[in-house]
Amino acid sequence: MDHELKEKCTGIMDRIVKLRDSLDYADKKKRAAEINELMGAAGFWDNQEKAQGLVNEMQQIQLIVKPLNQLVEGADDLEVLMEFIEEEGSEDSIPELTATAERLESTLEHLELQAMMSAPEDGSAAYLSIQAGEGGTDSSDWAEMLLRMYLRWCERRGFNVELLDRSDAEEAGIRSATIRIEGDYAYGYLKGETGNHRLIRISPFDSAGRRHTSFAAIDVSPDMGEIAEIEINWDQDVREDTYRASGAGGQHINKTDSAIRLTHLESGVVVQCQNNRSQHKNRAEARKMLKAKLFQIEQEKRDAELAAKRGGKSKIGFGGQTVRNYVLHPDQYVKDARTGYKAGNPGPILDGDLDGFLEAFLRWGMTEN
Repeated sequence: MDHELKEKCTGIMDRIVKLRDSLDYADKKKRAAEINELMGAAGFWDNQEKAQGLVNEMQQIQLIVKPLNQLVEGADDLEVLMEFIEEEGSEDSIPELTATAERLESTLEHLELQAMMSAPEDGSAAYLSIQAGEGGTDSSDWAEMLLRMYLRWCERRGFNVELLDRSDAEEAGIRSATIRIEGDYAYGYLKGETGNHRLIRISPFDSAGRRHTSFAAIDVSPDMGEIAEIEINWDQDVREDTYRASGAGGQHINKTDSAIRLTHLESGVVVQCQNNRSQHKNRAEARKMLKAKLFQIEQEKRDAELAAKRGGKSKIGFGGQTVRNYVLHPDQYVKDARTGYKAGNPGPILDGDLDGFLEAFLRWGMTEN
C-alpha cells in the first residue's frame, strides 16, 4: 500500500472520530432510544402537539445518527482492510480499500456540512422573500429570475415549495414574492442568501442595447413554528390590512379581500400572504411569517457579527451591501462577495445549481467563527 493511500485512509478515520465527538454521537443515540420507548407507549398520541414534537425531534436526530452509524462502521471496515493489506503484503485488496475510502469520504463531507448547521433553527423550513430594487423593469425581471433560480434549486433537492405571495410588476417580472421551502435543513442551507444580489447584463428592455446593473434583495427567515419564543400582542403590536389577492396582469384570484398584510409597528417589519382563498388561513400563515422574521431579528441582535456576515438588510441598490454578483456582460461569471467562491458559467447557477455557493458559505462561516 502506497504512502498516499495510507495517509488518506488514516485522515478519513481521524475526521470520523472528530465528527462523532463534535456531534455528541453517544448522547444522540441515547436520546433516540428514549424517544423510541416513549413512542411505543400506550396513549402516545393523546397529546398530539407533544407527540408531533417528539416525532420531529427523532427525525432530526436520525438525520445525523444514521449516516454517523454508517461512518463509524465504515471506519472499522477501513481499519480491518488496512491491517489485512499490511500483514499479508498483498495488493489484491487495494481496489476495495480505495472504493471504501472514497465512499466514506463522500458521506463524511455531506455530514460535515450538516455539522455546520447545528443551530436549532437550521433544521427548520425557510421563508424566502425577494424584493426588486433599483433598476426599473430590469430589476423586476431580475427578481423573477432569482425566484426561478431558487425554485429550480428546490426542485433539484426534492424540497416542497409553497408560493405565499407574489406581486407582479407592470411591464415584466415581479416587484416581490415570498415562498416557503420545506426540506431537510432548508433554512440552514439558505440562510447565507440574505442580502443584495446584483446582475450586470445587456438589458433586453433597452432598445439601444446598453449594459444595465440591476439589484434585488433576498431575505431568509426560519419557520420555527411554535418553538419560536416570540411574544406578540396581535391587537396592540400589529396593524392588519386586507386586500384583494391578484395574479399576473391584475387578474383577480377571487372577489373578496382575502389577502392579509401585517405590519409590526415597533420594528416596521411587513409580511403579506395571499395564496389561500381563506382569509383565516392567510392570516395564520402571515402570523407565522412575522414571528419568523422577528425571531431572525432577535437572533441578529444577539450576534451582530453574524448579521454583518449574512449581509443584513440595507438599501437595495448601489448603497447597499452586495453578497453576490452575477455578471453576464462583458465577462460571464458569478462570484460571492464574502467567500470569494466563483463559477465561470452563470447559466447552470441561474438554473438552480447553487450547492457550490451554499456550501462555500457554510465552510466560510465556520472559518470566520
